[in-house]
Amino acid sequence: MLTALVIDDEQFAREELAEQLLETGLIEVIGDASNAIIGLKKINELKPDVVFLDIQMPQVTGIELLSMLDPDTMPQVVFVTAYDQYAIQAFEDNAFDYLLKPVEPKRLQKTLQRLNKQSEKSASKPHYSAIATEQLIHIPCVGHHRILLIPIEQVECVYSDLSGVHVRSDRQSASTQLTLKTLEDKTTLVRCHRQYLVSIHHISEIKLLDNGLAEIITLSKHTVPISRRYLKNVKEMIGIGA
Repeated sequence: MLTALVIDDEQFAREELAEQLLETGLIEVIGDASNAIIGLKKINELKPDVVFLDIQMPQVTGIELLSMLDPDTMPQVVFVTAYDQYAIQAFEDNAFDYLLKPVEPKRLQKTLQRLNKQSEKSASKPHYSAIATEQLIHIPCVGHHRILLIPIEQVECVYSDLSGVHVRSDRQSASTQLTLKTLEDKTTLVRCHRQYLVSIHHISEIKLLDNGLAEIITLSKHTVPISRRYLKNVKEMIGIGA
C-alpha cells in the first residue's frame, strides 16, 4: 500500500484530508506537517510515496517546497489547493495531480487509483523537471524554535558534518534539511570539497597550502577547505585559471 504525507497550514484541512484518505482504504497516511519546513524534514525522514501538498502557506509555499526536493528521490506530489482554474493551469504539468478544496471523495478516489496504477507500472519516481530545476532564492533553516529563510546572496558557505548540513551567511549560522547535492544543483554555490560548498562572490582570498591543498578565506573571515579535486575549478570560476 502506498504511504502519504499531508502538508497544510490549516489543521482542519489536514485532519479532514487524512480522514478521507484513510476511508478509501487505498493509502496509508504516515504523517502530516503544518508548514513547508516541517514538511521537508518529514519527507526526508519518512520517505512517503505521495505528498498531498497545499500551495498557499506562510513563509515557504508549496511550490517553493517542491523546488527544494531532490528530483532523483522526490515523492509523487498532489497539490491540494483552493485556487481557481487559472492557478491550476500553471501547476498541473508539474505535479502528478491536483485537487480542489473542499476535496470531493470521488475526485480523490480517481487520484488514488491513478497513483496505484502508476506505482504498479514502475517503481521509479516521476521527474518534475519544470519545478524541480528552479533555482532557490533562499535556504530554509531551522533551530531554537524558529524558521530562518537565508537569502542565497548572503550565504558564504554550506558544509556537512555528523550533525547535519549547516549554512554560514555573512550574518549568522543555521542548519538546514536540504542536502549538499540539492544545494549544489539548485543554487549558485560551488563545490570546493566533499563536505563544503562556497559562494564565489564571498571569496576574499585563496591560500595555497602544501600537497596541492588550499583554503578559502571568506569576506567574513570564515575558513573553507579546498580539496585537490576541486581547486582547479574554483580558481577558474574566480578568473585565476589553472
